[in-house]
Amino acid sequence: MKTYKRHTLVLIVLVVLLGGGYLVLGAGFWSRGLPEGLIQVNGRIEGDHLTVASKFPGRIQELLVREGANVTMGQVMVRIDDVQARSRVDQARHGWEATEAKVQSAHTALAVLNLEVPLAIESAQSHVDEAKAKLEKSKAVEQEARLDEQRLRSLLPEQAVAQQQYEQALARWNVAKSEVQVAKATLAKTMKELAQAELGWKRIHAQEDEVAALERQRDQLEAALNEAESVLADLTIRAPANGTVTTRMVDLGEVVTPGTPLFEIVDLDRLYLKVYVPEIQIGKIRLDLSARIHTDAFPDRPVDATVQYIASKAEFTPKEVQTPDERVKLIFPVKLYLKDNPDHRFTPGLPADAIIRWKENVAWVPPKR
Repeated sequence: MKTYKRHTLVLIVLVVLLGGGYLVLGAGFWSRGLPEGLIQVNGRIEGDHLTVASKFPGRIQELLVREGANVTMGQVMVRIDDVQARSRVDQARHGWEATEAKVQSAHTALAVLNLEVPLAIESAQSHVDEAKAKLEKSKAVEQEARLDEQRLRSLLPEQAVAQQQYEQALARWNVAKSEVQVAKATLAKTMKELAQAELGWKRIHAQEDEVAALERQRDQLEAALNEAESVLADLTIRAPANGTVTTRMVDLGEVVTPGTPLFEIVDLDRLYLKVYVPEIQIGKIRLDLSARIHTDAFPDRPVDATVQYIASKAEFTPKEVQTPDERVKLIFPVKLYLKDNPDHRFTPGLPADAIIRWKENVAWVPPKR
């Protein structure tokens, strides 16, 4: 009986010790010996992938980069056959140049009209004024001659004047009347000339309308030229950002359609470490927390990072991810964006450890291996 009690007591002690040890081990496993306020995570360096595609169809004429190549923004990556596009550009340019020449000629004609019309009107007006003056003068002469004829004719019965004198006065009156008719005809002619000259304003308006129409036509052709040049420029595919070519989907001589992906590149200046934080730790993580990323290749040169993404929903642990505790099945993806990538030494796919500081003023420590 005593032996049985002794064995039972030993068993209870062992259970207590094992349970306490398990709890201690579990707590130590989560903290990995880090100070309170730090969390250690691990993952792989990733980047924002950019897909390079063609906007227009064509055959790959030049392929200038391949997988693994580092490219800079604006660097030529692919040239697509552009013979037809160049022909369309030349055609559009010739059409624009011809219309531009017409526009310049129309502007010149309009400028000449703006000079000629006022001068023609001024000249015609002076002729009208001159004709009016002559008409008034001829009317005065005619009136004087008519009065002389009437006076002399009244004196004929009394034989106070000679017949010859009267006939001379009558002749002067007839001549004066003729001059009045000529002056009237001249005035009518100059008035028509003035009206014709004043039609110049309408010719100016018509010329202005023609200039405007030609300018609109030129602008349409210029837009077509710009479009053709844009298409031609887009047949030269350039890198949209600095990065590394991770995937190439085409080869030299292939025919591509609009939207066909050609490459995938990753911006090496905007990399992040994607890690998975267990559910029991995620409450300590918030946006803009500071972090430090360590790699095996550069263990003594950590890079500063910040928490810029925290998944709103938990997910099951991916098969390829080893969490600190295999008993934890739910994790939250978190992205730690690197503040810098000196010499582009960090590349996508590189495994790394990170320390996230969720309490301020806690001293940084290297990750525990």
